[in-house]
Amino acid sequence: MTTKILVNRRSVQIFRVLLSGIFLVASFNHLLNIEKTVNRIDQATFKGLAYFFGNPELLVIISGVAMLIAGFALLIGFKTRYAAIILILVLLPITLTVQVGQINTLGPLFKNIAIMGGLIFFIFNDFSKVEKI
Repeated sequence: MTTKILVNRRSVQIFRVLLSGIFLVASFNHLLNIEKTVNRIDQATFKGLAYFFGNPELLVIISGVAMLIAGFALLIGFKTRYAAIILILVLLPITLTVQVGQINTLGPLFKNIAIMGGLIFFIFNDFSKVEKI
């Protein structure tokens, strides 16, 4: 059984645009400040997770490009479900590596968890077949 919940289409657009902003800003930070971002990884409790996947500099560049492309797609509403999946796949290892285990960064940890909730909203809800009422 599927339950329909009516929401204002404009509110979903605003949500999508505002949510995309953090990824666009983060992508520029990753791409323009590679060394600074790698240093944050090196100071993290679970930095071994990042090193398990490869060269941290390369990972920072790849995640920056992925956040830029998927963040822009989310911004304009292009393939929002796929964009949200890509963004959550990028955000999850960043959160586990940099935020978890840092008692002084509980705020950013829960910020990332809240952002994941927003991404899950766009993964679970298909807006390609929106009905006009």
